Amino acid sequence: MSGLDSYTAGMTEVPENLFHTVLTVVDLHNDPSGGTRSYYVLGTHGTLEAAKVYSTVALQELGFHRDDFDDYAARPAPGAGAAASASTAAAVEQAVTAEAWPHGEGVLLFARAPAGHEFTIRIDTTPNNESLRARAGSTGSGGGALLLPDGARFLHYVLQTTVDYNVDRTGAAQSAEIEGAYVHRADAWTAAHRCLDRDDYAEYDSRGDAEFLGEWPYGEDVVVHAVADTGQNFQVAVKTPPHGDEKRRAELKKTVKRHKAEEAKARVGRDMTD
Repeated sequence: MSGLDSYTAGMTEVPENLFHTVLTVVDLHNDPSGGTRSYYVLGTHGTLEAAKVYSTVALQELGFHRDDFDDYAARPAPGAGAAASASTAAAVEQAVTAEAWPHGEGVLLFARAPAGHEFTIRIDTTPNNESLRARAGSTGSGGGALLLPDGARFLHYVLQTTVDYNVDRTGAAQSAEIEGAYVHRADAWTAAHRCLDRDDYAEYDSRGDAEFLGEWPYGEDVVVHAVADTGQNFQVAVKTPPHGDEKRRAELKKTVKRHKAEEAKARVGRDMTD
C-alpha cells in the first residue's frame, strides 16, 4: 500500500451496515385509496447519524422548497420537546414531539403537496455486502459519507415491493425494502434475479423470459414480478437515485409544481367571481 493509500485508509472505515434514505410518494390525487406509490432511493451513508441528517435536506437537494408543500413536518429526535412552528402562506411546518408523531413508525419527514401527493422519507438498513468504505469522524466533518470505487457516482439498489391484496384490495397495503446496494449495475441485476425463487410462486415473470422479449409490462426498472398462492404480489426492481436522472427528477417536481399552478389558477378564478 502506498503512503497516500495508507493515509486515505486511515481516514475511512468499512461499516458493517449501510443506511439508505428512501422517499415514498403516494399519489392520492389520482388514486385516493393510496395504492399508487413510487419509491426512490435518494442516497446512502455509512452511519445512521449521517443518514438522518441527510434526510432533513434530501427534498431540498432534489430542488424542492418548503413552500412547495401545504404541510411539511420533520420528526424531532426522541425526547425532544415541541419546536417552534414556522409558517408561510403556502406551507405550515408542524412542530410535534417524537412521542406524538402522527406519520408512522420509521418516517423521518412528511410533506403533502397541494393536490394531495404525500411524500415520506425513511431510512432502510442493509449489510454492507460490497465492503464499501465511508469517511470516519463526525457527521459535521463529513463522517459517514461513502467513498465509491471505480469512479462511481452512485449505487444501484435492489428494491423489493410487496403488495398484499388480501389485506386491502385497493393495493394500499404495501411495503418496499432494499435487498442490496451495488456499485455496478450488472451485479445489482444479477442479485435482483436471485431475490425470489421461481418455484415458490404461483406466477413468476422474469425480464429475461422469452415471452417478454421486446414487451415487458411491469416497468423499465422491474426485473422480476411474482404472485404467491396467498395473493401477495411482488416486484423486484433495480433503482438508481433520481438526482442524476433529469427525467425522473422532472417527474418528481411535476407532481408538486403542476398542481400548485392549477391551485393558483383556481384561486384567481374564485377571486374574480367574488
